[in-house]
Amino acid sequence: MTRPLAILVCLLIGTTAGSLSAQTEPTIAETPLVEPTETPALQTDMPLWKAAVLGTVEGLTEYLPVSSTGHLILAKEAMGIGAPAGADPDTRERIENATDAYTICIQAGAIIAVLMLYFGRVRQALRGFTGDVEGRQLLFNILAGFIPAAVIGLLINDWVKAYLFGGDRWGMWPTIAAWFVGGMAILIVGWTRRGDRDPHKGKSLEQLTWQLALIIGFAQCIAMWPGVSRSLVTIVGGVLVGLRLAAAVEFSFLLGLITLGAATVYDALKHGDDMLETYSPLSLAVGLLFALASALLAVKWMVAYLNKHGLQVFGYYRVALAIVVAVLVLTNAL
Repeated sequence: MTRPLAILVCLLIGTTAGSLSAQTEPTIAETPLVEPTETPALQTDMPLWKAAVLGTVEGLTEYLPVSSTGHLILAKEAMGIGAPAGADPDTRERIENATDAYTICIQAGAIIAVLMLYFGRVRQALRGFTGDVEGRQLLFNILAGFIPAAVIGLLINDWVKAYLFGGDRWGMWPTIAAWFVGGMAILIVGWTRRGDRDPHKGKSLEQLTWQLALIIGFAQCIAMWPGVSRSLVTIVGGVLVGLRLAAAVEFSFLLGLITLGAATVYDALKHGDDMLETYSPLSLAVGLLFALASALLAVKWMVAYLNKHGLQVFGYYRVALAIVVAVLVLTNAL
């Protein structure tokens, strides 16, 4: 917040000096011409209703197996959020980085929602630091699941953002493909396991080992491709290693706390200056609060729904969404 303030002070000083200089009518020799070198602040901001929409989209989709990243890319495209068409390359890059950081930082609202809903589990994991055996096992499992994303994410994060995040090169097509493929995968798994839907069959969260958690962590890395859905691959990964559906969903939420938290901190540190120059603290607060409220509703609904039904409804949704967005892109409506 200090750099924009410093820029404003410099501009005010320059304006005042220019005014006094004009009053005394100096000669050219007395006032050598100096070209300004300061890069202007971005200051594009966004209407608060757009911040509310982005926050709602983030909160509703972060923990559902439909891809929050894909929906945020779609929402940004639909509302025209990002760099203006005539922006120079440097300004365009800064605004795009700021926008990406904004959409990642409002994840904090969804993180807080899970902390509130699963505070007992979080407290149990933290007791692992004081010698609690079950807490230590849960903590180790969460860390084991996080390590693959931490390592692989640092290696390929810039490449993923450059080529897959709705840029000029491929547009929405990577996300559309991931929606469709992920949706078909859900439907195929559902059709092949139609006669095996006992929600109590499988391991509990207490029976999860760090080796199985590590496998789920590698599955989570697939979600770096926008549109795949971190929740989808971690839930499916949990079921495939033998967890019952409810336990897989719970571990997906807990793993998301550290994974999303780390991503939020990383982007805030890397592009926080650009974000705060581009978007006001108020718009950031609005996005975060709407993400918190909508995530609370989405998580409660999802847990209740999955206790009675499977994941197939999300498969149908993903396939339908992929087809609709593909048509809009092909007809230049998006």
